[in-house]
Amino acid sequence: MKKILLLFCITLMFSSCGITLNDGSYPHFYTAKFKEKSSSVTTYWQQHINYSMEIDVDVTNYQYSGTQKAVYTNNSPDELTKVFYHLYFNAFQPGSQMDVRSRNIKDPDRRVTDRISKLQSNEIGYIKVSSLKQNGVAIEFETVGTILEVSLDKAIQPGESVTFDMVFDAQVPVQIRRSGRNNKEGVALSMAQWYPKMAEYDFEGWHTPPYIAREFHGVWGDFDVKLKIDKSYVVGGTGYLQNPQEIGHGYEDKSIDLNLPETEKLTWHFKAPNVHDFMWAADQDYKHDVLKMDNGIDLHFLYKKNLDDRYLKNWKDLQEPTAKLMKYFSEHVGQYPYKQYSVIQGGDGGMEYAMSTLITGKRKFGSLFGVTSHEMAHTWFQFLLASNESLHPWMDEGFASYISNKASSEIMKIDQDKNPNAGPYRGYNYIVKNGLEEPLTTHADRYNTNAAYGTGSYGKGSMFLSQLEYIIGSDNVEKGLKKYFTDFSFKHPTPNDIKRTMEGVSGIHLDWYLNEWIKTTHTIDYGIKAVEGSQITLERIGQMPMPIDLEVIYEDGSKENFNIPLRIMRGNKPTSASILEDWAWANPTYTFKTSKTVKTVIIDKSKLMADIDTTNNTFEVK
Repeated sequence: MKKILLLFCITLMFSSCGITLNDGSYPHFYTAKFKEKSSSVTTYWQQHINYSMEIDVDVTNYQYSGTQKAVYTNNSPDELTKVFYHLYFNAFQPGSQMDVRSRNIKDPDRRVTDRISKLQSNEIGYIKVSSLKQNGVAIEFETVGTILEVSLDKAIQPGESVTFDMVFDAQVPVQIRRSGRNNKEGVALSMAQWYPKMAEYDFEGWHTPPYIAREFHGVWGDFDVKLKIDKSYVVGGTGYLQNPQEIGHGYEDKSIDLNLPETEKLTWHFKAPNVHDFMWAADQDYKHDVLKMDNGIDLHFLYKKNLDDRYLKNWKDLQEPTAKLMKYFSEHVGQYPYKQYSVIQGGDGGMEYAMSTLITGKRKFGSLFGVTSHEMAHTWFQFLLASNESLHPWMDEGFASYISNKASSEIMKIDQDKNPNAGPYRGYNYIVKNGLEEPLTTHADRYNTNAAYGTGSYGKGSMFLSQLEYIIGSDNVEKGLKKYFTDFSFKHPTPNDIKRTMEGVSGIHLDWYLNEWIKTTHTIDYGIKAVEGSQITLERIGQMPMPIDLEVIYEDGSKENFNIPLRIMRGNKPTSASILEDWAWANPTYTFKTSKTVKTVIIDKSKLMADIDTTNNTFEVK
């Protein structure tokens, strides 16, 4: 089991799944008041949108037509003269930026490679908008790759709500990346990023990156979706089904008679409150299980009923541990706020969505559980704490990896005495030693290699929190995550927000840590330079400063632990160790005396500090 989960983690790492404050960092404001009129706004704001969509699906040619009514509220202090929509399916066409990038990057995703370039006209994806009105008036728009650029009839004023009415047609691409039809396991429809999706506008302006490979960002709001599809198909995904007695397929109240319409298609009516995305999947052969948790949350599992017996057993065995995951994340981060969550076979690996996830299902149990753990963790780190994944992928992939590794270790009883996040340290050392590392400020689509993106976002991102345990203490990190959830759930937190939260709970200054670990590729390397009698001299070899934990073993066999804070921390973590004078970063060496003759000195027995050369971390007097 240990090996299975380790391999999964390694694979996952390489896939995937201006106002300033006084310190010059990103702004974020701690109140949720929305309507402000001045560019000197000092309260947090975010845009809002409510979608109503009616979709008619033709399962014979994998095309669908739709209407969309979007009520968009401009909570910004700015007048908006344009708006932008994402048309993600347009990426799955020969010659698209996703296609070209995949064919030119040094280490292409094996799921993509040159496959997009070979798609035929009936295999490509597209979303074609044929009509768009603003408050009933037709407006001009232009499709540019995966972005719809819209010129408004009238500017949207601060605090104003407008209604956009849209008519569009679309085709589902052959499954290549995240979304599509007929995936490798035979799932008919994995429908992620399938609708024209309003781009986010925030304090940084519009976020309109072309869809090339990576991540998503969206506007918080409510979804009302009516999906008309062949009656033999079972649907699962985001939102609460409003008409279960007209649908059946395992959603119905079995104590009440069904009222199935005598039509070839059923209309599935979903509502999803306060989300920023909507995913659905459909297949004729889905088996639908429901596990009802004691806290009122329903867990839905949809998977192919014609899977081999070993896989069917794994999906059954997954259900109780999934309930344990839901409980763990709710207790250690914050309470899951919805009444259901769905684990659905589909997609091309594992990917998180609103109230649900898509995962491939032909897996050994360890892998199936591992990917479920990671994707469910994204409910907290990406969905509820909706950081901008494109700009800060380390905040969602890294934090989800950190907490899911902890959850998996506890639930599956794996390596209870070891750091559950040890794997990312090995990956990090690899990219450093091979010259592949790039700063975590790199845009998700701009990494030179997929290896640098994966190991950086997943691995180094998770190490931001595990190494923080070393700096401020594990209890403070756990308190900080809960406070972070309380303050920023249903918002769009930035890197400064996690930093300021951890500073608040610990009383330790962390601007240096955010800067060095995220914005540079400076490395940590400390060593023991000399031991003479009772005197110990340490040296800082790397550019990145860190506090130091030391274990000293004396000649008489007794032990003593020491903690050397950094001066720029302006404090120290809670510890039973003896606190020494702080170390000023500019000083390359640090010398102190102990009370007895020293035999052995060890730097950081916890292995939580990402020292790139541990050969000089132990010194034994001969």
